Amino acid sequence: MSNRFRGYLPVVIDVETAGFNSQTDALLEIAAVTLTMDDDGNMLIDESYEYNVEPFEGANLEQAALDFTGIDPFNPLRGAIAEAEAMEKIFKPIRKAVKSHSCKRAILVGHNASFDHGFVTAAAERCDIKRNPFHPFSTFDTATLAGLAFGHTVLAKSCELADIDFDGKQAHSALYDTMKTAELFCTIVNRWKDLGGWQMAESRFE
Repeated sequence: MSNRFRGYLPVVIDVETAGFNSQTDALLEIAAVTLTMDDDGNMLIDESYEYNVEPFEGANLEQAALDFTGIDPFNPLRGAIAEAEAMEKIFKPIRKAVKSHSCKRAILVGHNASFDHGFVTAAAERCDIKRNPFHPFSTFDTATLAGLAFGHTVLAKSCELADIDFDGKQAHSALYDTMKTAELFCTIVNRWKDLGGWQMAESRFE
């Protein structure tokens, strides 16, 4: 794994939020899926983690965003935890996975990854977390990769074209979207390998 992406471990992230502004709008759900590799060099889903998050103090809550996701931030049945606790709980197994794969850092995989990366980074800064495991600006965006591989950028349609089951009723749950994004990423990366892409790239540096 450490040789596949220049020492970076891909970790799939999805967030559900109360708006589009990572500095002012609340982070409400976060999920992560770590990836691993089999002996044949195929990318596989490893472990998954998800947390419902309490809005940080003074957070903006856009009603249109809440209507879209269907999340009630103050519903006690959510079992939400403080943002700082959620971020530490997400980061801890990611750091462990990075170390176990002999990688130097995680790289965030997301569908429209800049959105998720922005919220993760902003939350880590708000919580004064010094050891954010993710690369500070590089990401792998499955919307871009799916546009290349399948000619489509919408997650649901991209999954359909990749022969990945997608239930629209479960969409916009952080864990569900993360799992589907992980499946899509692995499918594209593995298909590229099967076409000779990765081996060709490796041989150029031997």
